[in-house]
Amino acid sequence: MPEKKERGTQMKIYFAGSIRGGREDRELYSRLIAYMSTGHRVLTEHIGHPVLEESGSDGDIYRQDTAWLRECDLVIAECTRPSLGVGYELAYAERYGKPVHILYNTERTRLSAMLTGNPAFYLHPYTEEADLFPLVDRILGNG
Repeated sequence: MPEKKERGTQMKIYFAGSIRGGREDRELYSRLIAYMSTGHRVLTEHIGHPVLEESGSDGDIYRQDTAWLRECDLVIAECTRPSLGVGYELAYAERYGKPVHILYNTERTRLSAMLTGNPAFYLHPYTEEADLFPLVDRILGNG
């Protein structure tokens, strides 16, 4: 679990979700980001935007995302929709010792053994969207 910050101190959250792997869960990402943004800073809030326009080259995106990963206090990834980019981000975060929390809908996906078998990752299965918000509260130390 992330180290608890002093009350009033915002955590920097890197939220990971599928972009090029499919945007079917974009609205869910948007609701999660809005929820986490109350009291904390989500560095990757663009993941939930309805129209995602990638600005800059792939190299620019890589440099920005890896800088945010190094800067963040923890990573929360919604991994129901498989994504090569999210998988890379999780490994990158692990390399830098960032706490990684993986949310996934057990009725819609079966996670890779590379995620479920990694003792460094905290797994948070759910079946209903309503289950996500209490999970996020526990991750962020809000409850």
